[in-house]
Amino acid sequence: MSDPALTPPDNGIVEKAITFLYYIDLPRAFAFYTEVMGFPLEIDQGWSKILRIADHAYIGLVDETRGMHRAHPVKPVQVCIRVPDVDAWHRYLAARKVAGLTEPKDSASLGIRAFVLEDPEGYQIEVQTALR
Repeated sequence: MSDPALTPPDNGIVEKAITFLYYIDLPRAFAFYTEVMGFPLEIDQGWSKILRIADHAYIGLVDETRGMHRAHPVKPVQVCIRVPDVDAWHRYLAARKVAGLTEPKDSASLGIRAFVLEDPEGYQIEVQTALR
């Protein structure tokens, strides 16, 4: 018999999965994610803003002077969003002249078509769609 203290709770349901990113200029990051990416604000904690990407998937934007970490020039994190039409997203973001935008490419080995861009402080965002 297994020890219940060593297993996750029975329901196993995660209400929200939030990835937190840390910013020097929180208002600029917030404007990018809400106005350019179109992610709606879910929870406003002032110095931390939680935006909904999809059902149960969220991104938290944190003012580095108040959060648990500080912003760093090296960004070893990539935010990936899967969309139904990667080429439409690319056209939209190209028109917005976002930084670091690459051309969409197919990856047969991964089964995706994708491109990347950068947010205002250099976090990389991958936009992808599944190849059929």
